[in-house]
Amino acid sequence: MKQIYLDYNATTPVAPTVVEAMQPFFSNHYGNPSSRHALGCAAAEGIEDARMQVAQMIACDREDIVFTSGGTESNNLAIKGVMLSGKQLAGHMIISAIEHPSVVAPAKFLQRLGIDLTVVGCDADGVVSPEAVYSAMRADTKLISIMHSNNETGVIQPIADISKLCRRAGVVIHTDASQSAGKVPLSVTDLGVDLMTLAGHKYYAPKGIGALFVREGLVLEPVLHGAEHEQGMRAGTENTPYIIGLGEASARSSRAIDDAVSHMSKLRDRLFNRIQAEVGIPLKVNGIGAERLPNTLSIVFPEVTGYELLNAIPEICASTGAACHSDAVDMSPTLRAMGLSREEAAGTVRFSLGWFSREEEIDQAVELIVGAWEGLRVS
Repeated sequence: MKQIYLDYNATTPVAPTVVEAMQPFFSNHYGNPSSRHALGCAAAEGIEDARMQVAQMIACDREDIVFTSGGTESNNLAIKGVMLSGKQLAGHMIISAIEHPSVVAPAKFLQRLGIDLTVVGCDADGVVSPEAVYSAMRADTKLISIMHSNNETGVIQPIADISKLCRRAGVVIHTDASQSAGKVPLSVTDLGVDLMTLAGHKYYAPKGIGALFVREGLVLEPVLHGAEHEQGMRAGTENTPYIIGLGEASARSSRAIDDAVSHMSKLRDRLFNRIQAEVGIPLKVNGIGAERLPNTLSIVFPEVTGYELLNAIPEICASTGAACHSDAVDMSPTLRAMGLSREEAAGTVRFSLGWFSREEEIDQAVELIVGAWEGLRVS
């Protein structure tokens, strides 16, 4: 059974050029980057080349990139690094109601330690209002963390507008851009952020590698303590092959982002338009009134649950908007914050496309999805 992969927001395959770039650093250039001999220097040079490739993708200086094990570590380093810096454990931070668990969990952890936390909501399209963020600011606010784009709906947040308010108030702003890299252009200068999270496996690098942009002059308390790797912000011998892979994935994104946006948006619209035409009744698209990632389509299917629908189509890999149990529906925090009913959340399916998605796959998927939906309604 050939799989049709429509779950690129969950993870991406490793691009062939990334595998090729990594290979020599497993077998030939295997030295410890901290060693001063030839093998160590080759590894160190490769890491610095990769650091430049990542920096170029988001328009920053090479020295502003800190390599981590992925998005979760980058988010933890950004949030804990700011809030735990200084002589006293005190202050206030703001996050949104649609954040990824790797932002919510460290924020809640710090709240248990005594940090004050405010969670701001969003509108029906899943957009966090800059005015709501500004209203939540206090004199002791140290950090604001708002994701760049939502993993479930693809809705892009007004980070540049929020960052202007942060600069005016002297508050550090972090954005989790894990879902945005490889899908839309990113510039930390245009966005005005102090910290930005990247996750390699969301844009065709391996799982287990990521990066954090840290604006020059910003001091973070390390989460991992040890030797002075990564400018003293992330202890541990560097994962050289995976860093090389992240660099190549970033370079590919820089070269091809315009073509990628065009390709993914064309296929996303084809997927929705054909499903809509076949279904014959208006379908709700979550976040339809907002700017969205070009690859993401979150649809509410009436009269069925997303779990039932995808279970009836084992050929398709996609994600649901809620976990359904025998006696309850566990809504995602994002869909709950957007005001969806339990029935709408249960019927939500997220399709996310990627660089390797093809038109013929989309047409096959439409046939399977509509056929399964019609069959479940009849039964």
